[in-house]
Amino acid sequence: MGKLGLAFAAGIATGTCLAAAVVVGRRVRRRRRWWRALKVLEELEERCATRVERLRQIVDAVAVEMNAGLASEGGSKLKMLLTHVQNLPTGNEQGIYYALDIGGTNFRIVRVELDGQKSDSIKHDVERMPIPPHLMTGTSEELFDFIATSFEKFVRTLEGASNGSRAESMELGFTFSFPVQQISTSSGDLIKWTKGFSIPDMVGEDVSECLLEAMSRKGLNMQVTALINDSVGTLALGHYYDEDTVAAVTFGTGTNACYLERGEAIIKCQGLFSTPGAMIVNIEWGNFWSSHLPRTSYDLDLDADTPNPNEQGFEKMISGMYLGDIVRRVILRMMQESEIFGPISPKLQDPFILSTPMIAAMHEDNTPDLSEVAKVLKDSLEMADIPIFARKVIVRVCDVVTRRAARLAAAGIVGILRKIGRDGYGGFPSRKKKGTVHIKMQRTVVAVEGGLYANYAIFREYLNEAVEQILGEEVASHVVLKLIEDGSSVGAALVAATHRGSSGGGRSVYEHGQPSGGMTR
Repeated sequence: MGKLGLAFAAGIATGTCLAAAVVVGRRVRRRRRWWRALKVLEELEERCATRVERLRQIVDAVAVEMNAGLASEGGSKLKMLLTHVQNLPTGNEQGIYYALDIGGTNFRIVRVELDGQKSDSIKHDVERMPIPPHLMTGTSEELFDFIATSFEKFVRTLEGASNGSRAESMELGFTFSFPVQQISTSSGDLIKWTKGFSIPDMVGEDVSECLLEAMSRKGLNMQVTALINDSVGTLALGHYYDEDTVAAVTFGTGTNACYLERGEAIIKCQGLFSTPGAMIVNIEWGNFWSSHLPRTSYDLDLDADTPNPNEQGFEKMISGMYLGDIVRRVILRMMQESEIFGPISPKLQDPFILSTPMIAAMHEDNTPDLSEVAKVLKDSLEMADIPIFARKVIVRVCDVVTRRAARLAAAGIVGILRKIGRDGYGGFPSRKKKGTVHIKMQRTVVAVEGGLYANYAIFREYLNEAVEQILGEEVASHVVLKLIEDGSSVGAALVAATHRGSSGGGRSVYEHGQPSGGMTR
């Protein structure tokens, strides 16, 4: 081969090497981009870890905070508010009752007809309506006038044109699922707003009076017989169906819990009530906090962007209003660290644009190519042509965030059981020790309501699994988590029925037995 041929061959070899180097370089850079995205996922998994040992520490912390909140006002992050509800439905209630349920971005109006016979299905009419976002940060008069107008239309449709203003007032159960300092069964002052609401002129005001004034302006003759929150309504309806119900939790836009407590255990109010026995205590557990909670930088950033920073920390980790936004923040971080998703969509910068139902749809996508994930990303975030591997990463993010939420929620439930001695240890530490007294368990029912638990199957499965892991299989077999529908609305009507007049129409929870002493040694 001549010099020209050798030079030509050398040129070809050099070109081939350069091309190979370019290909290898691209692969290395691509792998590095993938590695950066996976590193974000790995850090998320590590910081969201909820091993059983940690969950049991949270159980102990919940029980300690509950005791502290019962001992003195301001003694705990948990307000442990007295509801004044001591009568629970028996099935003997009769009459027509209305209920208004305000607890998040929607409200419900319900009409319940009771015939004095316990039934597996309570006859009721219901209407659901969204609350316009501008009313969530407006004035109390604007909010309640809007609700009263809707209520008036509902009543007149069912009762006729003249009955809304009849001389005899109609009984109303009012579910208002925000922290309220209860004054009586039917009245209470708003402590603070949560779940995205911020109406300063209403803080410290009697919420029942605000509602009745708006009703009066619309010509409605209503009487608030019971002012409760959603979890109290859920407990009442749960007890109507199953008298072993001792607690209730709600998982929806927000989250809360309540339970039956012995009167003598409410130290901060001893001597203030003439009626002995038990009372429903509103825990307001959304504000629970403990150093054992696995908090991430995404939680900190989300908290800073809410109207109530440094409050409702537990709620912001487990409730439906916030899970979608935590996932959004993780995806945004991945896109900032890596190019695997393509250019950053401006939509991804919008807080709360990714709702929890959307992450549930992605999380539960069983299609081979994760087409539902692609649809949600395209329709809600304007992220098109996302590769399949990136979709799998997003599903994993949804799983990590949801699993943490469900398992923390489970720890909260077991914390309530610990407080009332229904966790199999009768007040002993969460791990068996030598000399522990054997406890014989009694059947215990916890009523559960809310779209997050009812409609998000994976969340529900993770929660149920964690309850069993914390309690142990033997004890968990005596604990029933029972899904309740319309507890916050129909339950409010039932509480109104049991407290009609001064004496109430239901049975004192004390007559059903000591709620905190439901086990024998």
